[in-house]
Amino acid sequence: MSINRVIFEKSVDFFAENKTARYTLHFVYKALPLLMLAAYPLLLIYAFFFLRGELLRLTLVPLGVYVAVAVLRIVINEKRPYEKYGKPSVFQKDTNGKSFPSRHTASAFIISFAFLYVNVPLGIAFTVISALIAVSRILAGAHYVHDVIAGMAIGIVCGFVFFFLI
Repeated sequence: MSINRVIFEKSVDFFAENKTARYTLHFVYKALPLLMLAAYPLLLIYAFFFLRGELLRLTLVPLGVYVAVAVLRIVINEKRPYEKYGKPSVFQKDTNGKSFPSRHTASAFIISFAFLYVNVPLGIAFTVISALIAVSRILAGAHYVHDVIAGMAIGIVCGFVFFFLI
């Protein structure tokens, strides 16, 4: 039995049996990506008024990562754990394929680097939130470990290069 299958099955079984843990995971899985989605436009509004020279970079880099990951997912079209192992994920999903890389994880990390570029303490806080989002994708059975590691690597490398090197 593969390590991916073990992680998937143990996680799904654990959260099926533990209501409090399932509610906590549900909060992290659903609310934290929404927090990122709400915070990012606020960063862009701030940049519009106070960092006009950086607005284009703060807009185009995350957009570019999002589009690149979306295209990669279509091209690679890896099955999701619940498809491959024939067992429902913690939260019912009906998405087929497009598991690799995790778009939620890549988006969260590139947005956290945008915040890090503008404000280090906020950037650190959003990086922690991004890590929680990444882990939640695995625990919920929506992604494999390598999906979120790839998403995280894409977000971090692109964030470092386009916000701090160029």
